[in-house]
Amino acid sequence: MLKQRTLKKVVRTVGIGLHSGRKVCLTLRPAEPDTGIVYTRVDLDPPVVMPAEATRVNDTRMATTLNEGAVKISTIEHLMSAFNGLGIDNCYVDVDAPEIPIMDGSGASFVFLIQAAGIVEQFAPKRFVRILKTVKVTDGDKWAQLEPHEGFSLAFSINFGHPAIDSTSQFMEVDFSKVDYAHTVSRARTFGFVQDVEMLRSIGLAQGGTLENAVVMDEYHVLNPEGLRSQDEFVKHKILDAMGDLYVLGHPLLARYSAHKSGHGLNNKLLRALLDDDSAWEWATFEGEQAPKDFSFERVLAV
Repeated sequence: MLKQRTLKKVVRTVGIGLHSGRKVCLTLRPAEPDTGIVYTRVDLDPPVVMPAEATRVNDTRMATTLNEGAVKISTIEHLMSAFNGLGIDNCYVDVDAPEIPIMDGSGASFVFLIQAAGIVEQFAPKRFVRILKTVKVTDGDKWAQLEPHEGFSLAFSINFGHPAIDSTSQFMEVDFSKVDYAHTVSRARTFGFVQDVEMLRSIGLAQGGTLENAVVMDEYHVLNPEGLRSQDEFVKHKILDAMGDLYVLGHPLLARYSAHKSGHGLNNKLLRALLDDDSAWEWATFEGEQAPKDFSFERVLAV
């Protein structure tokens, strides 16, 4: 049986919110089978609980944000990406601010945090959403789709029309039957343009953005002294984001995701389109038959 997973123990970290610029304390706690990923604003009295669900995402400006009424937790996508990549089904996420800390702008810090806590299997079958037919959403020349696939793979293409980005890979495909998340995807950082910073800060975003937690560009060049971590870091980060956005579904996918110029908003629209079509998906578990090696527990432990 392919089992659900949670953490072995409680683990904590402190960082800065990318958009709020505030100090944020983040705590990850083990959770019982079938709990899912559950966020809690512990700085409020009483605390406000928000399960990770596609229909709770109502703000996708520069981040994926959960909300319960007027209360929100934003910038969840990198942590959700790490949960997805390491196959964590159940976890309580406690945060004392309206945003998850940005850390270094990638998923690597969250991978380290989860590995520091340890990962354990639980005596309950992992529940997948299996895609039965293609679901596609579009926005002008942007699109994203899910297709049937007995595993999990993602393909993404970008086109920013910027010299620093155009000189790098514009397309990437990741097949998790062949590679693992920690080594292949997790270290790709978020990125932005220095000319947009003033505008973003005027609407309350990017208050905590620095060269320590993002790849920043002027009109022509990458400004970070160390440069890029890989030649495909830009498109790879879009795959990292997509993995986080898709995991707001609450369950891993048996699917092939592909997209062109998609972002948080279109990815959430894709999930909602999927949920609106009962004929497009079904529940799946692997209790007797061989599970796809994309989700191997041994692979996660070996990272």
